[in-house]
Amino acid sequence: MGSLMLLDTASLYFRAFYGVPETMTAPDGTPVNAVKGLLDMIARLVRARHPERLVACMDVDWRPRFRVAAIPSYKTHRANPDGSEQIPAALAVQVPVIIDVLEAAGVVMAGAKGYEADDIIGTLATAAEQPVEVVTGDRDLFQLVDDEREIRIAYIARGLARMEMIGEAEVAAKYQIPGRSYAAFAALRGDPSDGLPGVPGVGEKTAAALVRVFGSVEAMVAALDQGHGGFPMGTRAKLAAARDYLVACMPVVRVATDAPVRLDGGQLPSVPADPVRMAELDERWDLGSSLGRALSALAAAPG
Repeated sequence: MGSLMLLDTASLYFRAFYGVPETMTAPDGTPVNAVKGLLDMIARLVRARHPERLVACMDVDWRPRFRVAAIPSYKTHRANPDGSEQIPAALAVQVPVIIDVLEAAGVVMAGAKGYEADDIIGTLATAAEQPVEVVTGDRDLFQLVDDEREIRIAYIARGLARMEMIGEAEVAAKYQIPGRSYAAFAALRGDPSDGLPGVPGVGEKTAAALVRVFGSVEAMVAALDQGHGGFPMGTRAKLAAARDYLVACMPVVRVATDAPVRLDGGQLPSVPADPVRMAELDERWDLGSSLGRALSALAAAPG
């Protein structure tokens, strides 16, 4: 059975925006570097990995209430006063174009109110009955790796040319933790880019040692409360001081697997779903060879 490829779409178009010159514009001067860059990424990914199905997972809510309620600092530094996400203006104008182009091409998009793309990915990946490849530049999604379910991460932080396929063995080798324990490790270490403080004084090595001993953050809290030993030297006091954070953090760090979304189709389109609209968008935005490469790759794919 072929694979299901799940795109962390925002991760890809942000990388395209910063990786392709803004001098790439439509006839009216509107930048289209992120649009063209994303289309080129899709073309390369489909030709390299040959997925049977493809879904572009979307951020309907970039900062869900349930995460903010648990940890108010979650992504605060990336929020505008009105609560919207801080996005460069030159990228913001391209996001609706990206959605229009994917829709006209026939690429299935999935999202759900109150959830991030990560949660859509987690829900679809864990429900899939075929191998899954998650394309992202965000290591938070390492928590989904599962060799038994055949869920792997196509990690593109260093670019598509140096894409890494991440499974349980790769997570274990990178962080010296069990392959499926990345969420606990990330919660302890923290992530400034998401406004997650982590446990003060606990870096990657100490976080890994704690995960190897206890396996989960919940087990660490239980050991603290029950007075159990086994804590690596100097860590009990640090965890005790951060107990409130430890209790709150996992619903924030852990990717949801129960978002109200299901896989509907996803077969790669052999022809655009709306050829007339596709032609209009091509003319309006001058997508040219990037669009041609993406449509050609989708049409040539199996299935």
